[in-house]
Amino acid sequence: MTTRINKGRQRVDMVKMKNARNLQVMFSKRCAGLFKKASELCTLCGAEIVIVVFSPGDKGVFSFGHPSMNTLVERILGRNLSLPNNDVHNQQIVAHREAGIRELNTKLMNLEGLLQMEKNRGESLREIRKRANGLWWESPMEELNLFQLQHLKKALEILKQKKKRHKW
Repeated sequence: MTTRINKGRQRVDMVKMKNARNLQVMFSKRCAGLFKKASELCTLCGAEIVIVVFSPGDKGVFSFGHPSMNTLVERILGRNLSLPNNDVHNQQIVAHREAGIRELNTKLMNLEGLLQMEKNRGESLREIRKRANGLWWESPMEELNLFQLQHLKKALEILKQKKKRHKW
């Protein structure tokens, strides 16, 4: 009969693990331990805590929030945040939030510009079709704008390629 020798709990070096399987196991255990400790801190001290953890390899997002994740996130983003004049931390949060808002507004303006360009393009195409009554080659060239001329050029090039392939 062989006796099994247990090594017991061993210390883990604080370096990134190379083995993906071991990394995932370690992540799961440590994440569960982190959330357990956060829950204990909330229960014992009445602390309000938000934790967001992104797993390695983008396999998921894990979060913990007490009393409520949404309430605390709104508070962090400044929707319900009172800002004392001497509180540097809250000022940094507000500055970060405002920078995020500026970035989102810039993206929104860019998207609105692209949307307007596409609307103009569609309107221009409708106008070409309307003027030509199905006979685009009979449209007066002088009345076409730059975009319409470019579109006409592209259509002619496509027609030329088709002609070469089919040899009419």
